[in-house]
Amino acid sequence: MRNHKFRGTFVAIVTPFNPDGGLDEQGLAELIDFQLKNGTNGIVPCGTTGEAATMSHDEHHRVVELTVRAVAGRALVLAGAGSNSTSETIELTRHAKQAGADGALLITPYYNRPSQEGLYQHYKAVATAVDLPLIAYNVPSRTAVNLLPETVARCAELPNIVGIKEASGNLRQVSEVIGLCPPDFAVLSGDDFTAMASVLVGGVGAISVSSNVVPKEMAEMITAALDGNLTKANELHYRLLPLMQAMFIDTNPAPVKTALAMMGKVKSAALRLPMCALSPSAEEKLRAIVRAGGLL
Repeated sequence: MRNHKFRGTFVAIVTPFNPDGGLDEQGLAELIDFQLKNGTNGIVPCGTTGEAATMSHDEHHRVVELTVRAVAGRALVLAGAGSNSTSETIELTRHAKQAGADGALLITPYYNRPSQEGLYQHYKAVATAVDLPLIAYNVPSRTAVNLLPETVARCAELPNIVGIKEASGNLRQVSEVIGLCPPDFAVLSGDDFTAMASVLVGGVGAISVSSNVVPKEMAEMITAALDGNLTKANELHYRLLPLMQAMFIDTNPAPVKTALAMMGKVKSAALRLPMCALSPSAEEKLRAIVRAGGLL
């Protein structure tokens, strides 16, 4: 099952909500169209940025189905399907396959703090249960557990574990994963700040938060890095750096949703508790950076 199709720029897309907290289905379709018109290679619904943690299972299923329908084969759909419960992860991954997703993104189980053996057994159980390309997702800042390179290499021996979203922000760890895993194992950066550098050391793309607001520029940066055009990749990295920093001025996805609302790309920056709106001072700083980036 291993292949190279998970390559390029993927957006960890926000889930637009109406002011009353319900799904804005039309808004999601419009966001996806905006992404695909600007060079994004894949859509990742129901991830951290998509607020999957506060969705019901029915809503999670609905967002994946809507995404597959809106993409309509124009790009890849990598559906967020992770949980801190292996059985729940299997259920969500089965649904992703039934809905027509091209693969599933599986975050390391959070809160439980499993051992490295527990992490391996988790991924093995999902890979055994569902015949679908699977991308592991390592983000220690969110989960309190680090999927170590040696464990990633063990997971890479499973035929349908085809890659990893590596969001430790640690280039040494990224390099160790690349060095230990087969050449056809897709290492995707999950950290905007090190995305360009991760590609230059052998990664094959990025799953990006900033792509929500600057899809064309992020796609151009990753393409330049993949093509070995260091001058262009470097220039784009530093041009985008202030905006990348602004996307994390507060906990993701509050800043990116607020920026999209400022740009008129979503009707509302509504979040679900316990996520809440930016403070007035943070919103003012964000607006200044978004304006400076020519996005208003």
